[in-house]
Amino acid sequence: MYGIFMQCWVAMKLYGGNGAIFLLFLASAIYILVTEQSIKKKIMLGILPLLIFAGFLLPFTKIVYVAVFDDGSDTYYRLLWLVPMYVVIGYAACRLLFSLKKSLYQRIGLAVIVAVIAVTGSLVYTSVNLSWAENLYHIPQSVIDICEVISPEDGGTRVRAAFPSELVHFVRQYDTDILMPYGREMVVEQWDYYNPVYEVMEKPETIDAKALLEVTRETKCKFIVLHENRKIDSDLEEMGLKLVNELHGYRIYSDPKVKD
Repeated sequence: MYGIFMQCWVAMKLYGGNGAIFLLFLASAIYILVTEQSIKKKIMLGILPLLIFAGFLLPFTKIVYVAVFDDGSDTYYRLLWLVPMYVVIGYAACRLLFSLKKSLYQRIGLAVIVAVIAVTGSLVYTSVNLSWAENLYHIPQSVIDICEVISPEDGGTRVRAAFPSELVHFVRQYDTDILMPYGREMVVEQWDYYNPVYEVMEKPETIDAKALLEVTRETKCKFIVLHENRKIDSDLEEMGLKLVNELHGYRIYSDPKVKD
């Protein structure tokens, strides 16, 4: 039981980041419990959030969750999504400000709240995980340009194309007239799905060109998109495919044997 408790504790710490948000939340929930007159608000913003946090740490809760859901070990932390942390913090902050009688005290309280946010938070624009949008669609420009090459004309028949795994997330976001033999379900390893095109196109270090054409033709892929650095044991043009275009380091091949 102690081991399960520590797993829950670690999951909560990871969810809370540097811990400042948790501390603000706990202080806010306790403040609401003490000062709020409305029973409904006290229950919804004070009691229930604290009970959910306490229940999350109980080993019995995780045991039941894992027994009910097959992927419970990986998704248990999502129970914390039930806690309206920022609503609780925001409500408590507003309640504190309005409880101050003089405008001077309200300004001081507001300055303190802003200072706490600034000190405990971080500037998202300096994060290494931030990437600036290349266009209004907020997807890689390479995906847009490739889709524009192979997309059917308005009212035309949908086409099917095999894309590298790093692009499949974005294709459907931009053009629903381009179908793919596999999507994001193949990129998430723990889902462990099987797809013949993915097995040939992504798994080996060097693509077997003959095997690739067999599975793409079987799945009616009119186009094949490969990165120029992707190793393949034969030239696809020599095997009958047409090089339609080269964009952003990707080669777009068309297969004449696959009819529209």
